[in-house]
Amino acid sequence: MSNKKILDKFKEYHFEFKHITVIFIVLFSFQFLVSFVNKSSIRNFFSSTQQWYQKDSAEKLANLTTTSLELLLESFNQQQFVKENDKQRIIQSLNIILAQPLLQHNIEDICIMVDNGKNVLAIDDGRNLFRYITGDAISDSGVSKSHEIARELYIKLSTKLRAEEQIQSTVTDKQTFNTFVPFVLKGEYVGAVYIKNTPDFSFMTSQIISNYDETSLIYFSFISLGLLAMYFVSSYTLRERDEAQKLLLDEHEQNIKKQITYEKELVFTKRIYHTHHKAEKVMGFIKGDLKLLSPENINEIKFRVTKYANFISRIIYDMKWFDPPVQTIRNALFRTDLNEVINFIIKNIFLRTSKKTSLFEIKLQLDDAIPKIGVNEFVIWEIIEPLIQNSIDHAGIPNILITLITEYIPDTHTAIIRISDNGKGIEKTLLQSNEAGIKKIFEENVSTKKSAIQNTGYGCYIAFEIAKRCGWQLDVQNLPQSGCEFTIKILC
Repeated sequence: MSNKKILDKFKEYHFEFKHITVIFIVLFSFQFLVSFVNKSSIRNFFSSTQQWYQKDSAEKLANLTTTSLELLLESFNQQQFVKENDKQRIIQSLNIILAQPLLQHNIEDICIMVDNGKNVLAIDDGRNLFRYITGDAISDSGVSKSHEIARELYIKLSTKLRAEEQIQSTVTDKQTFNTFVPFVLKGEYVGAVYIKNTPDFSFMTSQIISNYDETSLIYFSFISLGLLAMYFVSSYTLRERDEAQKLLLDEHEQNIKKQITYEKELVFTKRIYHTHHKAEKVMGFIKGDLKLLSPENINEIKFRVTKYANFISRIIYDMKWFDPPVQTIRNALFRTDLNEVINFIIKNIFLRTSKKTSLFEIKLQLDDAIPKIGVNEFVIWEIIEPLIQNSIDHAGIPNILITLITEYIPDTHTAIIRISDNGKGIEKTLLQSNEAGIKKIFEENVSTKKSAIQNTGYGCYIAFEIAKRCGWQLDVQNLPQSGCEFTIKILC
């Protein structure tokens, strides 16, 4: 992938203030975590190094003491020491060598473990050590009893010390080293020098860690200040961009509102144009009825003219609104007889003109069980009349048979109206559904009329929109034999 493609791909992402905040928090957290892990690693390193150094220093000190004793004892011949002052000088030297390590603050105990044949003795003074070397008897009462723990450790390690003649160390309390150095005189193993050493280098470790903390704090502060500077600069830049985008979106929203208002006005104008010819036709019926008025038919004509006038009033009312209030369409106060409305439309609209009756025939199969519904009767008129007129206009055959059926299903409290014809049916393209699931025939400005007349294709659209406001379901399909069928489902 080229650099340009990578750059274009990166530009697709829209970074916002919250993204920069998340990035800042993540970087800050990672920096803190790295500092913590690094400090922990250094502490562990110093701890392991200190433990190794403590053991090494303890063994070196014990080895040095043992070597000093061995060299001193190897340097004299016990047959030459006849005078008492010579013996005292040797004993004093031995006491100095045994006492010298105890002057260090981390040396807690020192003694020499020897085996007199009966048990293990712990010698911690020059006189008893001199007696042991010269072969004089040493009583148990003359030996210190304060080295019981050291004696127990020596008994456990004596076999290994005698066999390997290597320094052996054990650790107690995690930092106390019990070191045993083989004590060899004239090439013969006689015992071991024991030193209990508790070296403490915590002051050195604390100082190093303190220096590291100081360096880490300075480093962390510089990194944090850099991140904060980047954060504030980025947030300021994004805030200006977001403000510009907000102004652009507000302007775009106003333009969309203007466009929607314009489209509503345009649709409203087309709807008025589409319905005004119905008012003209109904007004012609009113004029005809007035000419036929006589004492004998006054009640019949009065009833019919009233219906016509109310329908025209409804058309005029619809012309006042883009979207009429729902309560003027469906309301619990309305108690409309569906079959009566259908009968009036068929008898006094479609069968009113005698020349029309020779072109089409309408059959009614009405179910008297349908209850009254809470929808304005003239709204029902606006739904059914365009559907019947659609069958007449688009059947495409000389003798059109239109069948109108009503049915009530008590189990589901549903009323169904079916309007079918025996024409050519509807083109398949008009029965295809869009993304919203609405068939094309119910879309605005869709018509099959082969003419250049504008403002056509609103009959099925208006019927569908009004049915939707009523809470009804309007659908259409072609019949297997011929023609099509509109189906309206009403929940009573």
